[in-house]
Amino acid sequence: MTTSDTGSDTGGMLDTAKRALERFHEVRVDDDGALSFRHGEVPSALQGLELSEGLQVLSLTCVVAWDLPTDSDIPLRLAERAGQGLFGTLGAIRTDRGWDVTLRYVFPGAGLSVEAMGTLLMLVVSNASQLRTELLTPAGS
Repeated sequence: MTTSDTGSDTGGMLDTAKRALERFHEVRVDDDGALSFRHGEVPSALQGLELSEGLQVLSLTCVVAWDLPTDSDIPLRLAERAGQGLFGTLGAIRTDRGWDVTLRYVFPGAGLSVEAMGTLLMLVVSNASQLRTELLTPAGS
């Protein structure tokens, strides 16, 4: 895989994404060229990748929640939520401190306008924020 600093098409997608995100959030460009921002309490990172020649994609990772109680029903709640349809794939990792939950969405971003890119990214991060609220609310509340 090639990171954004090696491909002009991938870099162009990240530039478009940065302009789109700056309409809603403060955006930081990391040393590796990735974009970092927060949507509410959800930290997120956006990277540009060239999967193969001519196939540039953007990979958005949202850290939905962390250190959730291991005795909770987090995996079941995530499975139910995933079945409702999301932009992205949910992940849950059990650590010594509890469940960590991410939402990841990979999509081809070439040719998207700033407005279209902004709409797509806000759909994903809004879902991540809504999911965070749901997970931090005890089941049955």
